[in-house]
Amino acid sequence: MSSQSEVVRLVGGTASPYTQKMVALLRYRRVPYAVTWGQPDQVCDALGVEKPKPIFHPTFFFDGEEGLKAECDSTPITRRLEEMYPGRSVLPSDPALAFIDYLIEDFGDEWCTKYMFHYRWYPEADADNAGTQLPLGVDVSLPPDALQQSKQYYIDRQVGRLYVVGSNDTTAPVIDASYRRFLAAMENHLANQKFMLGNRPAAGDFGLYGQLTQLVGFDPTPRAITHEVSSRTVAWVDQMSDQSGHEPSEQDWIALDDQPDSLRGLMEEIGRVYAPAQLANARAVQAGEKTWEAEIDGAQWTQRTFPYQAKCLQWTDERYRALSEADRASVDALLEGTGVETMLSLA
Repeated sequence: MSSQSEVVRLVGGTASPYTQKMVALLRYRRVPYAVTWGQPDQVCDALGVEKPKPIFHPTFFFDGEEGLKAECDSTPITRRLEEMYPGRSVLPSDPALAFIDYLIEDFGDEWCTKYMFHYRWYPEADADNAGTQLPLGVDVSLPPDALQQSKQYYIDRQVGRLYVVGSNDTTAPVIDASYRRFLAAMENHLANQKFMLGNRPAAGDFGLYGQLTQLVGFDPTPRAITHEVSSRTVAWVDQMSDQSGHEPSEQDWIALDDQPDSLRGLMEEIGRVYAPAQLANARAVQAGEKTWEAEIDGAQWTQRTFPYQAKCLQWTDERYRALSEADRASVDALLEGTGVETMLSLA
Protein backbone atom coordinates (compact mmCIF):
# COMPACT_ATOMS: atom_id res chain seq x y z
CA MET A 1 0.00 0.00 0.00
CA SER A 2 1.22 3.48 -0.83
CA SER A 3 1.02 6.69 1.14
CA GLN A 4 -2.00 8.71 0.06
CA SER A 5 0.30 11.70 -0.40
CA GLU A 6 2.68 9.90 -2.75
CA VAL A 7 2.45 11.42 -6.22
CA VAL A 8 2.13 9.10 -9.20
CA ARG A 9 4.25 10.42 -12.05
CA LEU A 10 3.67 9.78 -15.72
CA VAL A 11 4.61 11.07 -19.16
CA GLY A 12 1.72 11.38 -21.58
CA GLY A 13 0.37 12.93 -24.75
CA THR A 14 -2.78 14.97 -25.06
CA ALA A 15 -3.68 13.06 -28.24
CA SER A 16 -3.00 9.68 -26.61
CA PRO A 17 -6.23 7.80 -25.77
CA TYR A 18 -4.45 5.71 -23.16
CA THR A 19 -3.10 8.83 -21.47
CA GLN A 20 -6.60 10.28 -21.32
CA LYS A 21 -7.90 6.96 -19.98
CA MET A 22 -5.41 6.91 -17.12
CA VAL A 23 -5.50 10.60 -16.22
CA ALA A 24 -9.31 10.46 -15.94
CA LEU A 25 -9.01 7.30 -13.83
CA LEU A 26 -6.50 9.00 -11.52
CA ARG A 27 -8.83 11.99 -11.17
CA TYR A 28 -11.81 9.80 -10.33
CA ARG A 29 -9.87 7.75 -7.78
CA ARG A 30 -8.41 10.94 -6.27
CA VAL A 31 -4.89 9.59 -6.67
CA PRO A 32 -2.34 12.44 -6.55
CA TYR A 33 -0.52 12.57 -9.86
CA ALA A 34 1.85 14.70 -11.92
CA VAL A 35 1.74 14.35 -15.69
CA THR A 36 4.45 15.64 -18.01
CA TRP A 37 3.41 16.23 -21.62
CA GLY A 38 6.29 14.98 -23.72
CA GLN A 39 8.16 12.00 -25.13
CA PRO A 40 8.60 9.03 -22.74
CA ASP A 41 11.91 7.93 -24.23
CA GLN A 42 13.45 11.35 -23.64
CA VAL A 43 12.24 11.38 -20.03
CA CYS A 44 13.60 7.88 -19.48
CA ASP A 45 16.97 9.01 -20.81
CA ALA A 46 16.93 12.07 -18.56
CA LEU A 47 16.10 9.96 -15.50
CA GLY A 48 18.49 7.16 -16.41
CA VAL A 49 15.62 4.66 -16.39
CA GLU A 50 15.49 1.58 -18.60
CA LYS A 51 12.90 2.03 -21.36
CA PRO A 52 9.98 -0.39 -21.55
CA LYS A 53 9.66 -2.36 -24.78
CA PRO A 54 7.60 -1.13 -26.49
CA ILE A 55 7.51 2.37 -25.04
CA PHE A 56 4.48 4.58 -25.60
CA HIS A 57 2.11 7.06 -23.97
CA PRO A 58 1.51 7.07 -21.10
CA THR A 59 4.64 5.88 -19.36
CA PHE A 60 4.37 5.63 -15.56
CA PHE A 61 7.31 5.76 -13.17
CA PHE A 62 7.09 3.64 -10.02
CA ASP A 63 9.58 3.27 -7.20
CA GLY A 64 10.60 -0.35 -6.63
CA GLU A 65 13.17 -2.36 -4.75
CA GLU A 66 15.66 -1.84 -7.58
CA GLY A 67 14.90 1.85 -8.04
CA LEU A 68 12.70 3.72 -10.47
CA LYS A 69 10.95 1.61 -13.10
CA ALA A 70 9.03 2.73 -16.19
CA GLU A 71 5.81 0.92 -17.16
CA CYS A 72 3.33 1.47 -19.99
CA ASP A 73 0.51 -1.11 -20.06
CA SER A 74 -2.60 0.63 -18.71
CA THR A 75 -4.51 -2.54 -17.70
CA PRO A 76 -2.00 -3.91 -15.15
CA ILE A 77 -1.18 -0.35 -14.06
CA THR A 78 -4.86 0.13 -13.19
CA ARG A 79 -4.71 -2.96 -10.99
CA ARG A 80 -1.43 -1.87 -9.42
CA LEU A 81 -2.99 1.46 -8.48
CA GLU A 82 -5.85 -0.44 -6.80
CA GLU A 83 -3.30 -2.05 -4.48
CA MET A 84 -1.43 1.18 -3.87
CA TYR A 85 -4.47 3.37 -3.23
CA PRO A 86 -7.52 1.75 -1.61
CA GLY A 87 -11.03 3.13 -2.02
CA ARG A 88 -13.07 4.38 -4.97
CA SER A 89 -12.30 1.16 -6.84
CA VAL A 90 -12.92 0.83 -10.58
CA LEU A 91 -13.03 -2.98 -10.27
CA PRO A 92 -16.44 -4.49 -9.42
CA SER A 93 -16.39 -6.74 -6.37
CA ASP A 94 -18.76 -9.24 -8.00
CA PRO A 95 -16.64 -11.67 -10.11
CA ALA A 96 -19.19 -12.01 -12.93
CA LEU A 97 -19.53 -8.25 -13.23
CA ALA A 98 -15.74 -7.85 -13.02
CA PHE A 99 -15.33 -10.26 -15.93
CA ILE A 100 -17.69 -8.24 -18.16
CA ASP A 101 -15.87 -5.09 -17.10
CA TYR A 102 -12.56 -6.68 -18.13
CA LEU A 103 -14.09 -7.62 -21.48
CA ILE A 104 -15.27 -4.05 -22.07
CA GLU A 105 -11.88 -2.61 -21.12
CA ASP A 106 -10.12 -5.03 -23.45
CA PHE A 107 -12.49 -4.14 -26.30
CA GLY A 108 -11.84 -0.44 -25.72
CA ASP A 109 -8.08 -0.83 -25.60
CA GLU A 110 -7.67 -3.28 -28.46
CA TRP A 111 -10.56 -2.75 -30.92
CA CYS A 112 -11.85 0.79 -30.35
CA THR A 113 -8.29 1.96 -30.94
CA LYS A 114 -8.80 0.75 -34.54
CA TYR A 115 -11.60 3.31 -34.87
CA MET A 116 -9.28 5.97 -33.52
CA PHE A 117 -6.26 5.15 -35.67
CA HIS A 118 -8.35 4.64 -38.82
CA TYR A 119 -10.22 7.93 -38.57
CA ARG A 120 -7.10 9.82 -37.58
CA TRP A 121 -5.04 8.80 -40.59
CA TYR A 122 -7.34 7.40 -43.32
CA PRO A 123 -9.37 10.54 -44.22
CA GLU A 124 -7.09 13.19 -45.70
CA ALA A 125 -8.57 16.06 -43.67
CA ASP A 126 -8.12 14.16 -40.42
CA ALA A 127 -4.53 13.25 -41.24
CA ASP A 128 -3.80 16.91 -41.96
CA ASN A 129 -5.35 17.90 -38.63
CA ALA A 130 -3.44 15.24 -36.69
CA GLY A 131 -0.20 16.05 -38.45
CA THR A 132 -0.47 19.62 -37.19
CA GLN A 133 -1.79 18.99 -33.69
CA LEU A 134 0.43 16.08 -32.62
CA PRO A 135 3.76 17.95 -32.74
CA LEU A 136 2.12 21.00 -31.12
CA GLY A 137 0.89 18.72 -28.34
CA VAL A 138 4.53 18.01 -27.52
CA ASP A 139 5.77 21.59 -27.96
CA VAL A 140 3.20 24.32 -28.52
CA SER A 141 6.02 26.81 -29.28
CA LEU A 142 7.48 24.93 -32.24
CA PRO A 143 8.80 27.33 -34.91
CA PRO A 144 6.82 27.18 -38.20
CA ASP A 145 9.59 25.40 -40.14
CA ALA A 146 10.01 22.76 -37.43
CA LEU A 147 6.25 22.33 -37.20
CA GLN A 148 5.94 21.72 -40.94
CA GLN A 149 8.80 19.23 -40.85
CA SER A 150 7.29 17.36 -37.91
CA LYS A 151 3.85 17.44 -39.50
CA GLN A 152 5.09 15.77 -42.66
CA TYR A 153 7.00 13.19 -40.62
CA TYR A 154 3.90 12.25 -38.62
CA ILE A 155 1.67 12.03 -41.69
CA ASP A 156 4.11 9.96 -43.75
CA ARG A 157 4.85 7.60 -40.87
CA GLN A 158 1.34 7.06 -39.58
CA VAL A 159 -0.51 6.88 -42.90
CA GLY A 160 2.08 4.32 -43.91
CA ARG A 161 1.19 2.29 -40.81
CA LEU A 162 -2.56 2.07 -41.39
CA TYR A 163 -2.08 -1.53 -42.54
CA VAL A 164 -0.90 -2.42 -39.05
CA VAL A 165 -4.43 -2.06 -37.65
CA GLY A 166 -6.07 -3.44 -40.79
CA SER A 167 -7.27 -0.09 -42.18
CA ASN A 168 -7.51 0.02 -45.97
CA ASP A 169 -10.01 0.69 -48.76
CA THR A 170 -11.66 -2.72 -48.23
CA THR A 171 -12.03 -2.50 -44.47
CA ALA A 172 -12.83 1.23 -44.22
CA PRO A 173 -16.60 0.63 -44.60
CA VAL A 174 -16.41 -2.18 -42.02
CA ILE A 175 -14.68 0.07 -39.48
CA ASP A 176 -17.14 2.88 -40.15
CA ALA A 177 -20.18 0.60 -39.80
CA SER A 178 -18.78 -0.91 -36.60
CA TYR A 179 -18.17 2.52 -35.09
CA ARG A 180 -21.71 3.63 -35.88
CA ARG A 181 -23.17 0.44 -34.34
CA PHE A 182 -20.98 0.91 -31.28
CA LEU A 183 -22.27 4.47 -30.90
CA ALA A 184 -25.86 3.29 -31.29
CA ALA A 185 -25.25 0.71 -28.55
CA MET A 186 -23.77 3.42 -26.33
CA GLU A 187 -26.74 5.70 -26.99
CA ASN A 188 -29.19 2.97 -25.99
CA HIS A 189 -27.23 1.93 -22.92
CA LEU A 190 -26.62 5.44 -21.60
CA ALA A 191 -30.35 6.05 -21.79
CA ASN A 192 -30.67 3.43 -19.02
CA GLN A 193 -27.74 4.18 -16.71
CA LYS A 194 -24.83 6.56 -16.33
CA PHE A 195 -22.01 4.05 -16.73
CA MET A 196 -21.51 0.70 -18.40
CA LEU A 197 -22.21 -1.44 -15.32
CA GLY A 198 -24.32 0.78 -13.14
CA ASN A 199 -24.08 4.15 -11.46
CA ARG A 200 -20.33 4.24 -10.88
CA PRO A 201 -17.53 4.01 -13.46
CA ALA A 202 -15.52 0.81 -13.88
CA ALA A 203 -12.21 0.19 -15.63
CA GLY A 204 -14.10 -0.57 -18.84
CA ASP A 205 -15.69 2.87 -18.79
CA PHE A 206 -12.26 4.44 -18.72
CA GLY A 207 -11.06 2.14 -21.51
CA LEU A 208 -13.89 3.28 -23.78
CA TYR A 209 -13.55 6.88 -22.64
CA GLY A 210 -9.86 7.06 -23.58
CA GLN A 211 -10.52 6.19 -27.22
CA LEU A 212 -13.63 8.38 -27.36
CA THR A 213 -11.72 11.46 -26.19
CA GLN A 214 -10.00 11.36 -29.55
CA LEU A 215 -12.98 10.27 -31.62
CA VAL A 216 -15.17 13.01 -30.14
CA GLY A 217 -12.69 15.74 -29.32
CA PHE A 218 -9.67 15.51 -31.61
CA ASP A 219 -10.44 14.03 -35.04
CA PRO A 220 -12.95 15.84 -37.30
CA THR A 221 -14.60 12.90 -39.13
CA PRO A 222 -15.51 10.73 -36.11
CA ARG A 223 -16.48 13.87 -34.18
CA ALA A 224 -19.16 14.61 -36.77
CA ILE A 225 -20.30 10.97 -36.80
CA THR A 226 -20.57 10.86 -33.01
CA HIS A 227 -22.64 14.03 -32.86
CA GLU A 228 -24.89 12.58 -35.55
CA VAL A 229 -25.39 9.15 -33.97
CA SER A 230 -25.10 9.56 -30.21
CA SER A 231 -25.52 12.84 -28.37
CA ARG A 232 -25.42 10.90 -25.10
CA THR A 233 -21.91 9.64 -25.88
CA VAL A 234 -20.73 13.19 -26.53
CA ALA A 235 -22.10 14.31 -23.15
CA TRP A 236 -20.76 11.19 -21.41
CA VAL A 237 -17.23 11.87 -22.64
CA ASP A 238 -17.40 15.39 -21.24
CA GLN A 239 -18.58 14.08 -17.87
CA MET A 240 -16.10 11.20 -17.71
CA SER A 241 -13.16 13.57 -17.98
CA ASP A 242 -13.51 14.43 -14.29
CA GLN A 243 -15.59 12.24 -11.98
CA SER A 244 -13.64 13.25 -8.87
CA GLY A 245 -16.83 14.60 -7.30
CA HIS A 246 -18.79 11.40 -7.77
CA GLU A 247 -19.39 9.57 -4.49
CA PRO A 248 -19.74 5.85 -5.32
CA SER A 249 -21.30 3.16 -3.17
CA GLU A 250 -21.24 -0.62 -3.46
CA GLN A 251 -24.94 -0.53 -4.36
CA ASP A 252 -24.09 1.47 -7.48
CA TRP A 253 -22.88 -1.72 -9.19
CA ILE A 254 -25.81 -3.43 -10.93
CA ALA A 255 -25.63 -7.24 -10.93
CA LEU A 256 -25.46 -8.91 -14.34
CA ASP A 257 -28.87 -10.48 -13.90
CA ASP A 258 -30.34 -7.01 -13.31
CA GLN A 259 -28.53 -5.19 -16.11
CA PRO A 260 -30.72 -3.57 -18.79
CA ASP A 261 -30.98 -5.34 -22.15
CA SER A 262 -28.95 -2.49 -23.67
CA LEU A 263 -25.74 -3.96 -22.22
CA ARG A 264 -26.24 -6.87 -24.58
CA GLY A 265 -26.06 -4.46 -27.52
CA LEU A 266 -22.50 -3.61 -26.59
CA MET A 267 -21.66 -7.30 -26.21
CA GLU A 268 -23.09 -8.00 -29.67
CA GLU A 269 -20.69 -5.53 -31.28
CA ILE A 270 -17.77 -7.10 -29.41
CA GLY A 271 -18.83 -10.51 -30.67
CA ARG A 272 -19.44 -9.31 -34.21
CA VAL A 273 -16.04 -7.73 -34.88
CA TYR A 274 -13.58 -8.20 -32.02
CA ALA A 275 -14.11 -11.91 -31.37
CA PRO A 276 -13.29 -13.08 -34.94
CA ALA A 277 -10.28 -10.77 -35.02
CA GLN A 278 -8.95 -12.13 -31.74
CA LEU A 279 -9.41 -15.74 -32.80
CA ALA A 280 -7.73 -15.22 -36.17
CA ASN A 281 -4.83 -13.35 -34.59
CA ALA A 282 -4.34 -16.08 -31.97
CA ARG A 283 -4.26 -18.79 -34.65
CA ALA A 284 -1.66 -16.80 -36.59
CA VAL A 285 0.51 -16.35 -33.50
CA GLN A 286 0.34 -20.06 -32.79
CA ALA A 287 1.29 -20.86 -36.39
CA GLY A 288 4.11 -18.32 -36.42
CA GLU A 289 2.51 -16.28 -39.21
CA LYS A 290 3.28 -12.58 -39.52
CA THR A 291 -0.18 -11.63 -40.78
CA TRP A 292 -3.69 -12.98 -40.38
CA GLU A 293 -6.84 -12.97 -42.48
CA ALA A 294 -10.46 -13.37 -41.48
CA GLU A 295 -13.91 -12.46 -42.67
CA ILE A 296 -15.25 -9.74 -40.42
CA ASP A 297 -18.71 -8.35 -40.99
CA GLY A 298 -18.75 -9.68 -44.54
CA ALA A 299 -15.38 -8.28 -45.64
CA GLN A 300 -11.94 -9.83 -45.90
CA TRP A 301 -9.73 -8.43 -43.18
CA THR A 302 -5.93 -8.65 -43.31
CA GLN A 303 -3.48 -7.17 -40.84
CA ARG A 304 -0.25 -7.71 -38.98
CA THR A 305 -0.23 -10.37 -36.26
CA PHE A 306 0.14 -9.08 -32.70
CA PRO A 307 1.44 -11.46 -30.01
CA TYR A 308 0.21 -9.02 -27.35
CA GLN A 309 -3.40 -9.37 -28.52
CA ALA A 310 -3.03 -13.14 -28.38
CA LYS A 311 -2.02 -12.66 -24.74
CA CYS A 312 -5.12 -10.52 -24.24
CA LEU A 313 -7.26 -13.41 -25.46
CA GLN A 314 -5.37 -15.80 -23.19
CA TRP A 315 -5.88 -13.51 -20.18
CA THR A 316 -9.60 -13.20 -20.97
CA ASP A 317 -9.90 -16.98 -21.12
CA GLU A 318 -8.03 -17.37 -17.85
CA ARG A 319 -10.42 -14.99 -16.13
CA TYR A 320 -13.39 -16.81 -17.60
CA ARG A 321 -12.09 -20.19 -16.41
CA ALA A 322 -11.48 -18.78 -12.92
CA LEU A 323 -15.17 -17.95 -12.47
CA SER A 324 -17.31 -20.15 -10.27
CA GLU A 325 -20.03 -22.18 -11.97
CA ALA A 326 -22.68 -19.76 -10.74
CA ASP A 327 -20.79 -16.68 -11.93
CA ARG A 328 -20.02 -18.31 -15.25
CA ALA A 329 -23.72 -19.09 -15.69
CA SER A 330 -24.54 -15.39 -15.24
CA VAL A 331 -21.86 -14.42 -17.77
CA ASP A 332 -23.01 -17.08 -20.23
CA ALA A 333 -26.62 -15.91 -19.97
CA LEU A 334 -25.60 -12.41 -21.01
CA LEU A 335 -23.23 -13.48 -23.78
CA GLU A 336 -25.20 -16.33 -25.36
CA GLY A 337 -25.71 -15.63 -29.04
CA THR A 338 -23.64 -12.43 -29.08
CA GLY A 339 -20.57 -14.05 -30.65
CA VAL A 340 -18.40 -13.24 -27.64
CA GLU A 341 -18.84 -16.81 -26.43
CA THR A 342 -16.77 -18.03 -29.42
CA MET A 343 -13.61 -16.52 -27.91
CA LEU A 344 -14.11 -18.03 -24.46
CA SER A 345 -12.76 -21.46 -23.64
CA LEU A 346 -12.82 -23.80 -20.67
CA ALA A 347 -10.06 -25.95 -22.17
